[in-house]
Amino acid sequence: MVTGVQLRRMAVNEEIDYLFLKNALKDYISPRSKITSLLKQKTILRIKKGLYIFGKEYALHPYVKESLANLIYGPSYVSLEYALAFYGFIPEWVEILTSVTNKKDKRFSTPVGMFTYRYLHPKKYPIGVTQIFYDATHPILIATPEKALADKMLLETSHLNLTTEKELKTFLFDDLRIPLHKIKELDVRLFNQIAELYQNKNISRLNQFLKKRKK
Repeated sequence: MVTGVQLRRMAVNEEIDYLFLKNALKDYISPRSKITSLLKQKTILRIKKGLYIFGKEYALHPYVKESLANLIYGPSYVSLEYALAFYGFIPEWVEILTSVTNKKDKRFSTPVGMFTYRYLHPKKYPIGVTQIFYDATHPILIATPEKALADKMLLETSHLNLTTEKELKTFLFDDLRIPLHKIKELDVRLFNQIAELYQNKNISRLNQFLKKRKK
């Protein structure tokens, strides 16, 4: 008999999949029935079919939400407001984690929150995606600040027409509340590459603004 404590000790991370459970419970006549029992007892929580985390009583560490986002639906990378908050570009922490995918838009309601996925054309997808390590066992695919900002402008502000520098500044500093010193941290060369690929008027306007500030 495998207890919840023993099961947690067998796992590297709080996030586990069906294959791990099937192997850990291989001595049971019906591993599926045992998994159902573990779910009822809240030893584990189902995030989606085949993906789980340990319940509060058995967890040794906090689960990594960004890692879950990568695992729930892929290929995908963390982006938009969540990534901007992650890098300290916007002051408020964002509860709904939005990722970008080169597949269809999706939305997942889970026991640990909402995960949203926005479609981006495959040709625009790879540029500006980076891998960071949250810790030794959690590599995370996430947008660079430049790409996260471009994704925000492309996917969620298409209704805006930032024709003047004043309108652009209002969007950056008032609407998104990005501090000026964080704007200065943006990689102008990378943003220029993204702007050329995205072909969006608002992003091009910001690209011109960044180039102007660099001079």
